[in-house]
Amino acid sequence: MEKTEIGKKIINFTLESTNKDGFRSKDYLGRNIVLFFYPKDNTPGCTQEGIDFSNNHRKFKTLDTEIFGVSRDNLKSHNNFKNKYKYKFDLLSDPDEILCTSFDVIKEKNMYGKKYMGIERSTFLINKKGKLIKEWRKVKIPDHVNDVLKFIKELNKN
Repeated sequence: MEKTEIGKKIINFTLESTNKDGFRSKDYLGRNIVLFFYPKDNTPGCTQEGIDFSNNHRKFKTLDTEIFGVSRDNLKSHNNFKNKYKYKFDLLSDPDEILCTSFDVIKEKNMYGKKYMGIERSTFLINKKGKLIKEWRKVKIPDHVNDVLKFIKELNKN
């Protein structure tokens, strides 16, 4: 699987989505896409990140930008998570790590002395032509959504 790089077009991909029709990247050409990868549904950090994106959904829409959350959780888990917090965007299910691998977000993690492979919280901005133009890795939740919004506002000025 080819790694996605800044300045290059992303791979065409299709994933199961909470929008029932699935997600096809080619359907979003002509709009910016924010993909935020998060470790697990219903965990405190992931919940807060989702709430922050959801609370700013209208601002992203006015900037012609769609938001999608991505994790390895299955669609049932995603639907429950989305409905519980009334997220205004869809969640994409990547249990086979196809997108996670392409965006290189699967990293060795350490919790309570145990090492395991998991998603490193990361956000990516894909422009209207399908090119990756910005990445935020090792994301810390406070102010992250504002940083993404600020970048897109600057982008739209140019």
